[in-house]
Amino acid sequence: MEKQPTDRRAARVIAFYLPQYHPTPENDRWWGKGFTEWTNVGKARPLFRGHYQPRVPADLGYYDLRVPETREEQARMARQYGVEGFCYWHYWFGNGRRLLQRPFQEVLDSGQPDFPFCLAWANHTWEDKQFSKDGTHRVLMEQLYPGDADHEAHFRALLPAFRDPRYIRVDGKPLFMVYNPDELPDAPRFIALWQRLARAEGLEGIHFVGQTDHASDIGRLRSMGFDAVNVVRLFEFFRRDFSLAERAWMKLMRVGFGRGRIVDYARAARFFTGEEDRRDDCYPTLIPNWDHSPRSGRRGHILVRSTPAKFRAHAEATLRNVAGKSAEHRVVFLKSWNEWAEGNYMEPDLRFGRGYLEALRTALEEAR
Repeated sequence: MEKQPTDRRAARVIAFYLPQYHPTPENDRWWGKGFTEWTNVGKARPLFRGHYQPRVPADLGYYDLRVPETREEQARMARQYGVEGFCYWHYWFGNGRRLLQRPFQEVLDSGQPDFPFCLAWANHTWEDKQFSKDGTHRVLMEQLYPGDADHEAHFRALLPAFRDPRYIRVDGKPLFMVYNPDELPDAPRFIALWQRLARAEGLEGIHFVGQTDHASDIGRLRSMGFDAVNVVRLFEFFRRDFSLAERAWMKLMRVGFGRGRIVDYARAARFFTGEEDRRDDCYPTLIPNWDHSPRSGRRGHILVRSTPAKFRAHAEATLRNVAGKSAEHRVVFLKSWNEWAEGNYMEPDLRFGRGYLEALRTALEEAR
């Protein structure tokens, strides 16, 4: 297979991609007929003065991911601004149970768009957190781990994707991320099994990436068999930059009044990258913004006053930290391409247009 052209790039930017923008029978049953992620995005309202809600998509509109032309335009736009590929969130709940697989499956089956991709296993139970009167949540879909037979069935289901020439590789191996490594009952066993299966199928192996919120977990996850670790320092500033009084106040607001934490983006972004990102086995994360209120209401955590210029400064700092790595391992994950209901997206909106995309491209060009 031809080596992917990474040597002239400042970084291999891989954007997380949410496939929730199309109706499914399960979402119809749980939330009402026709529900998609746009339902949450559209009903969001400002919760305080200056709160940027609702967020309205511009160039791509309120799209439906069953439409091939939408997927083509997303890929064209991402490539134009320096994104190497999409990392599709993948949902396998055990016993062959999958959800939201249609957009990626159509990309795989059709061969279009001709744009690199990889997969991230979102291995967590789905809950309705609005139903918590007794302190518990209604379980919508439970994440199960039935054992080796299910792990092998999981691998077999993804083998056509791993063999696709568009699949993103590191050191010749398909990159596969696990969202919650610690939830796996026996991660080393799972990884060893997939590595044996991959080699038996003629692959060089799997490049396993574990995701974590804390850089201190890198060594532990590596010892479990992960080849690299994606560190998402979204809330690192709460541990390192807040006084005891600030933490106490925010806890009071959260526990006593059901209010999420509201923090200035620039203050948080100072902790989005760190010296660990210089390691070949550490893949940092670019974060344009965060606002969980469309899903959680007042309980959602919110970063405020993010702008393309501030995001560019964060991107430049991250790219400086990965500059010394080999080109193959200058992997940077972008959170995210289209997480509109979490306020972290790169797609154009009515306020900033393509500002965040332009900021990313400028940072990449200057780093190169």
